[in-house]
Amino acid sequence: MRATRRTLAFSLTVALLSLPVAACSDDGGGGGDGSTVRFGYINDYNGASLLAIAEKQGLWEKAGLDAEVSVFNNGPIQIQALGAGDLDFGYIGPGAMWLPASGKADVIAVNTLGYADRVIAQPGITSLAGLKGKKVGVPEGTSGDMALNLALQEEGMSIDDVEKVPMDPATIVSAFSSGQIDGAGLWYPMIDEIKAKVPDLEEVASTRDMADSYFPTAFVAGTDVDPELSTKVVGVLQEANDWRFENPGESVAETAAMLKLDEEKVEADAANQEVLATKDLVAKTKDGTVGDWLDELAEFFVGTGQLQQAPDPAEYYLGDLYTKASTK
Repeated sequence: MRATRRTLAFSLTVALLSLPVAACSDDGGGGGDGSTVRFGYINDYNGASLLAIAEKQGLWEKAGLDAEVSVFNNGPIQIQALGAGDLDFGYIGPGAMWLPASGKADVIAVNTLGYADRVIAQPGITSLAGLKGKKVGVPEGTSGDMALNLALQEEGMSIDDVEKVPMDPATIVSAFSSGQIDGAGLWYPMIDEIKAKVPDLEEVASTRDMADSYFPTAFVAGTDVDPELSTKVVGVLQEANDWRFENPGESVAETAAMLKLDEEKVEADAANQEVLATKDLVAKTKDGTVGDWLDELAEFFVGTGQLQQAPDPAEYYLGDLYTKASTK
């Protein structure tokens, strides 16, 4: 994977809405007695389903933990919060994987393979080439940014062929809906918000159609989080993951309830994800498959200039911790 170099700017804003998923202690987080974890998520099936399941099934309590969760609008902002000590754990999509690869966080668990990212265009623009010279909004450093660069690459174009406009996701929704931008690199379910206002928009590229490419979403921890605490958290995520794998319909219902969304919308969002059982993720960790996924992404980020070189995935994916937690 290759794309052109660009400068990244984190001008995105975060809505820190604390939504307790379990009884919270008074110590204020993982920096206290170790029983409370501060967890970030994104307001969609990928980002919230395991947290919803863990709360409903009593998995935090079973592990002797409480969880305080906060919603963010993208992965890079959560990485910033981890670095500032405001979070212990968070969720990122594949487009933010360059941040752990650059040493900003540790990947503690793969969540899903995500295929929710699209490049969309205004009605009448029926191809990626039709966006040449036009304004395309993207949240920089996210999977929407990644999808745009990959799509341009496959088309034999570069980021210089469009006028890229950095925007936070919510601004993209309003800007596209009002016709201020011609296209966008974004993801479902946010694209559904745009479709409600621009039902005949065009999807000119999709990660679903990018053959032989894998887009792992993941849970991350701050680099100074205690490994024992991370192991406990991974154990909770693994148990919730297997419940989700075995109960897909119920997982949609639990997530919809947590996010206060219609189940139909969450079900459509879930259809863009490939869920793997924990035993499969353990096996793919041991045989190097997960490392290959991460290495492919890292090589792409070298092409975009987000990484100077592709590090060994073992430097930031705690695969040994993940496999150890599965035996608990």
